[in-house]
Amino acid sequence: MDLRVAAYAVITDDDGRVLLARWTEGRRLAWTMPGGGLEAGEDPEDAVRREVREETGYAARVGELLGIHSRVIPAGRRTREADAPLHTLRIVYTADITGGRLRFEENGSTDMAAWFTLDEVAKLQRVKLVDIALGMADII
Repeated sequence: MDLRVAAYAVITDDDGRVLLARWTEGRRLAWTMPGGGLEAGEDPEDAVRREVREETGYAARVGELLGIHSRVIPAGRRTREADAPLHTLRIVYTADITGGRLRFEENGSTDMAAWFTLDEVAKLQRVKLVDIALGMADII
């Protein structure tokens, strides 16, 4: 079984909108929380700051640890050809924007980022992590 540890941020603005990134590596395009996999030896808080910057253009201050979500993806459902299941551990934090400006990632696992109201989020094609993370943050 393969293992992937990743860190994600729940970021909202003063208008109650949520920052999401559009993931392009799955079976279909889907919106997700900004964040991603830890590099070898990387602290999860450093990883989420790096990933937010890469995917959205924003600098972020990491806040509260909201929780860890564990999921096993069967080999046949993985995005790449794989002969083993994938165990994902998703570390979810709150975060605040401290600088930068919205821009899109190039040549990465996401191709755009945007702010959405909760009503808009409900209508989006999104990965389950969005609802899980927003639930951890008591937003939905």
